[in-house]
Amino acid sequence: MNTVPAQEIKRRGIAAVDDLIVKGDVHVIRNNQPQYVVLSEERYQELVAEANEAYLARVRASLEDVKAGRVRRFAGVDELMRALDPEEPA
Repeated sequence: MNTVPAQEIKRRGIAAVDDLIVKGDVHVIRNNQPQYVVLSEERYQELVAEANEAYLARVRASLEDVKAGRVRRFAGVDELMRALDPEEPA
C-alpha cells in the first residue's frame, strides 16, 4: 500500500504526495488508520468510467429482464416485503 502520514502532508503540502502518486493511489494515514486516498486525475476518470459502465450494464440487464418477463409486480409495499421475507407473518 502506497501511504503517507497526514502530518507529512501538513508539513510539506501536496509535494508530499507527488513522488508517491506515480506509483499508484496514495493512502493518507491519520491516527494510524488509512483515512483518505489521493488519486491521479487519470485514475479517477478510470474509476468513474468503470462505475458508469457497471451502472449501464445493470440497467441493460434489468431492461432485458422486463422484456423477457422475468419480473413480478406487487400491489404494495407489504406484499413486496412478504415476497422478500416469506417467513414474515401476514
